[in-house]
Amino acid sequence: MATFDSPRLIADIGGTFARFALETAPGEFTRPASLRCAEHADFHAAVRAYLDTLPPDLHVGHAAVALANPVEGDQVRMTNYHWEFSIEAMRQRLGFDTLLVVNDFTALAMSLPRLPAGGVRQVGGGQARPRSVIGLLGSGSGLGVSALIPAGDGWVSLGSEGGHTSFSPRDEREIAVLRHAWRQFEHVSFERLLSGPGLELMYRALAEHAGAPIDPATATPAAPEITRRALDGGDPLAEQTLDVFCSMLGTTAANLAVTLGATGGIYIGGSIVPRLAEYFDRSSFRQRFEDKGRFSRYVAAIPTYVITAAEATFIGVSAILESQLKVMQMAPGATILAQIRRACSELSPAELRVAEHVLAQPRTVLNQPIADIAKAAQVSQPTVIRFCRSLGCEGLSDFKLRLASGLTGTLPITHVQVTNDDSTVELGAKVLGNTASAILQVRSQLNREMIDRTIDLLVAANRVEFCTVGQYGAVAHDAQFKFLRFGIPAGAYTDPRMQLLAVGVLKRGDVAVIISANGRLPELLEVADRAHERGAAVVAITASQSPLARKADTVLAVDHVEDSATQVPMVSRILQLLVIDILTVGVAMRRAPDGAAPIELPPAATGHAASSRSLSAESASASGTPTLSHMTMHSR
Repeated sequence: MATFDSPRLIADIGGTFARFALETAPGEFTRPASLRCAEHADFHAAVRAYLDTLPPDLHVGHAAVALANPVEGDQVRMTNYHWEFSIEAMRQRLGFDTLLVVNDFTALAMSLPRLPAGGVRQVGGGQARPRSVIGLLGSGSGLGVSALIPAGDGWVSLGSEGGHTSFSPRDEREIAVLRHAWRQFEHVSFERLLSGPGLELMYRALAEHAGAPIDPATATPAAPEITRRALDGGDPLAEQTLDVFCSMLGTTAANLAVTLGATGGIYIGGSIVPRLAEYFDRSSFRQRFEDKGRFSRYVAAIPTYVITAAEATFIGVSAILESQLKVMQMAPGATILAQIRRACSELSPAELRVAEHVLAQPRTVLNQPIADIAKAAQVSQPTVIRFCRSLGCEGLSDFKLRLASGLTGTLPITHVQVTNDDSTVELGAKVLGNTASAILQVRSQLNREMIDRTIDLLVAANRVEFCTVGQYGAVAHDAQFKFLRFGIPAGAYTDPRMQLLAVGVLKRGDVAVIISANGRLPELLEVADRAHERGAAVVAITASQSPLARKADTVLAVDHVEDSATQVPMVSRILQLLVIDILTVGVAMRRAPDGAAPIELPPAATGHAASSRSLSAESASASGTPTLSHMTMHSR
């Protein structure tokens, strides 16, 4: 594209700074700004603060954000800062047509084929092979690792957490650093050392190794200060720290090169190395990179580069946005809008009013019920259905799904009421969509502390009783089956009298797990009281603000209430089964001994799973405890 219809907002957000710019043409960034994250309450406030600096008549239709965080699904929680948000909700709130959020290292990787000639500096020898795998390292607050793999005319970015591979020392100094780090961390990864915090750790470790440990009451210099002292030459300990850092980075880069077969080169980015300038070129980095034993000649032929382009991440995230927009233009939703425009001359006057409403406010239509669409277009509801079917859609729901896939690049997941007018296709889509929506809602509300405390109780329990009523009995029986497989005595009860008898023989250290959609049934509240009288712990899988939740020792909240008096419980039962699976996996992780033989578990829980289970005695380990790998395998 030679020009854009409107400027695009490009952002790079880390734990300290949020950088913004407007892209007015491919690779042309204007109005740069860097805002401190700490000066803004949340993600929206930071973006809004930047947008408010722009001319009021300037329209920004598309935005792309690189975030120092894994990005999976709609809900984003930053690991190195407290911001969290829904991507779709934020898009609507900011008024963007498109809001793309990607991992910052993925964006940096995608910039590599597009960097200008002066945007990189080669360190050492080697020659890159065209259209070969490229490796990427970046040291800053952590250690990022990624790669680019050629695919057709483009590239595929490889998501990786390679910074967490185990550190392996190569000389006495590095052994001393490892021993020092072991006193703080059970697992010492390369990221623990090849990062800002790692520079500070190594400074203390090398001082101790030299026989002059730093007084704990004296603050260790911050990473930027250590770097400054090393470059100025006024602090021998800082010089030694930076030398060790560069050597370790050489080993890490060589490991990445041989692991990936990265004959296209290894690139170094992040916030630390590019600032070292010529010092890095003279350092032991390249010597250590080529010190690979029998593979020394192999890695010596691979070039290494330092990324010097200040806008590298902007270039990468812009490329990803451009690719996504092209995909969306070819999506069914975009085709439908073009189809509507072409069909306008053939529509009846009433259907034409529906078409005009959709074309004028396509995103509003996504969230409007049929009555509101009919009212806005001043037509009857059957006219809206006729309009949808004239475009080849099954009905309004099918039309909205196809429209949404083009407007946002994803299918929106919201609760939609099933009606008598729905076709079988619409019926299936709504039931699955409603369940998916509820699952995502529960996932966003998971309380790590509660899960940990519950798993601790279950692992230590001598006996576990699962109590519920009615059609939720399938959940209790599924839980009983799984815990019996662990060798934990467990029962499942749906009869109120049997529940009281069962919890009446519990002892201190035992656990009663009570499963209830609304948490208000008197008989289950009585079970909680009786269990406490016996000294047992009470775990509730129920609504968060219910009477049962207030009585329980730990609560796993499932805030999706269905009226069992008027409808068969569906979604809430699925959510409860998933919570049981979370606890099952957690208990397996805590109990599985090293080297335990694998055991086949039944498939992931479903309402009728008990009828299809088949296990053999030979599949059990000596301890009867499943290993985690065999548990999670069934959910792929």
